[in-house]
Amino acid sequence: MNRLARFGFSALALATLLGAVGCGGSADMVEARAPMQPNPAPPPVAEAPMAAPPAPPAVSPPGGYVAPAPEPPPPPPEPMAERGATRSRQPKQDFAPPEDRPGLGTQWGETRTSRISMVSFERADRTSPFATAALFYNDQEGARAMGGASGFRRTPSGTFTIADGLVSIGLRGESGRFLGGFVAGGRDYAVGESGGRYTIVVRNNTSSRLEVVLSVDGLDVLDGKNASFAKRGYIMDPRAEIEVDGFRQNMDEVAAFRFGSVRGSYAGQKTGDTRNVGVIGVALFNEVGTNPFPWTQDEVQRRRDANPFPGQFATPP
Repeated sequence: MNRLARFGFSALALATLLGAVGCGGSADMVEARAPMQPNPAPPPVAEAPMAAPPAPPAVSPPGGYVAPAPEPPPPPPEPMAERGATRSRQPKQDFAPPEDRPGLGTQWGETRTSRISMVSFERADRTSPFATAALFYNDQEGARAMGGASGFRRTPSGTFTIADGLVSIGLRGESGRFLGGFVAGGRDYAVGESGGRYTIVVRNNTSSRLEVVLSVDGLDVLDGKNASFAKRGYIMDPRAEIEVDGFRQNMDEVAAFRFGSVRGSYAGQKTGDTRNVGVIGVALFNEVGTNPFPWTQDEVQRRRDANPFPGQFATPP
């Protein structure tokens, strides 16, 4: 009985299988002929933002040193976008080309050897110099136009005094002599020629060490960035002078100061701003514990009160 039941079940299973084959063929064909499902739509492809155009290569000034590229101003804040909205990238704007103005500016000249070393110096006042001065320069025609005829006075030596004579400054040309100049309207002027190289000579006339921070066309001579009193400067020994001959590239080399056009000046090429072209700035700091002005008001008054004839009358022996 069990065998018959088992055989009957097997026959039923075999009939079912043959019926399936007769209707549609093999099992693989049945699976292939199943109702076709519509192809799912491909997922939307997000468009990649446009890449910004590559920045132009750095320009190599004369001498082979590559000047650092100017930092572009920060972009304005973008408005808040709705959720899921895309924002386009705005290309960076370069600074406007420097203005074409008459007169002289200081260009980035050839590389020259000029070695320096580091020394310690603590300022008496970290942020405020005890004296500042400005030396203006231009070609002959421009200097004459700037000076006019008010209080015109020539300086045959080509040097100018600062801080009541505590320090003197002048521009030395390639011949080794100081450039001529004059004083007019309370300002000092030096006269140069286009293409000429110059150095800045500063002499310390005091018996103390001084720190001098120098700028040319509004740029610090040590780092080429906007000048300020917070920058460090050169240290001058007592009764000694220093000669600064260019924008410093490293501890051993500078880019020479050369007169040229305002448009081609280092300030114009680097920042696009030429409003400070034509002036050399000087800021003086004294060392802590020293006094660059030994003549105090009390000492000056004592000198003024000195009596040339203290004994007016004869006294008995």
